[in-house]
Amino acid sequence: QVQLVESGGGVVQPGGSLKLSCEVSAGAVASNNMAWYRQAEGGQRELVAAIINRRNRNYGDFVKGRFTISRDSDKNTLYLEMNSLKPEDTAVYYCRVIWNWSTYWGQGTQVTVSS
Repeated sequence: QVQLVESGGGVVQPGGSLKLSCEVSAGAVASNNMAWYRQAEGGQRELVAAIINRRNRNYGDFVKGRFTISRDSDKNTLYLEMNSLKPEDTAVYYCRVIWNWSTYWGQGTQVTVSS
């Protein structure tokens, strides 16, 4: 069973930064399709960033160069570094991995951007 455990969320002021981590159970860290999604209260879950085939990175239009997705296979971890955060970035952020034709989600970590 694949397990994903997110951490790093919290409360930050507008313009601040956070780095989210997603620890992936061994094996699934070799996935070629890993991503971060987010869901604001009352909203739909949307793609924030994805890393495909270990090299290609895709970002949601709203990111506009502010976020960076990366992975460290030695640490079994997927990261999302977020800079220049805005109040509209407030949401629960989820890690998602596709492995052996199945999709796995973490439990989510809350990010709140507020002054």
